[in-house]
Amino acid sequence: MSIQPKLKNKQRRIGLTGGIASGKSTITNYIKKYRNIPILDADQYSKELIKPKSNCYEQVLAYFGPQIVDEYSSENAINRALLKEIIFENSIHRTWIQNLLHPLIKEKMIQECNLYNNNEIILLVIPLLFEAKFEDICTEIWLVKCTELEQIQRLVRRDKISEEEARKILKLQLTFEAKTEFSDVILDNSDDRNRWIDKVKDLI
Repeated sequence: MSIQPKLKNKQRRIGLTGGIASGKSTITNYIKKYRNIPILDADQYSKELIKPKSNCYEQVLAYFGPQIVDEYSSENAINRALLKEIIFENSIHRTWIQNLLHPLIKEKMIQECNLYNNNEIILLVIPLLFEAKFEDICTEIWLVKCTELEQIQRLVRRDKISEEEARKILKLQLTFEAKTEFSDVILDNSDDRNRWIDKVKDLI
């Protein structure tokens, strides 16, 4: 059953997505400076949901055990780096955490969209938009494009991991080609030339 009726209908709700390390943050940061529009970030909601003392925090702790806690955190926060490593390596754990968080993130986004009902445009930054089936809360989908080699190089630099680890992570996501079929706009972030800027200006 679609949850679209829960949303107001007079907004452009742009879903910005793309593979890991494709440049979503770069484009989001540009839009923040260029236009004063609400930006809702799925990753930020995910972080908030597993903060200490939250319901999700208790569930994550019960599922993964005390080893998932950051030993250097005074609040016994979840070790997000360790959690990421675990779910990338184990599909059962990955499915469990996604089933826990994705519906809550989606509901939060719907609530936030309705709070900004008077805004003509809202940007929804959703890395796993297709994988998590968030299409029905977007009125249009923008897909960030770059080559797989660039993704790997950026991921290695950013997360300080090996090329082999980077390739494993990429294999867990839908391919760019699969996402293209369901996207309305392609933003080319290849070669770090920012060729997408004019297109973004034209669209918003």
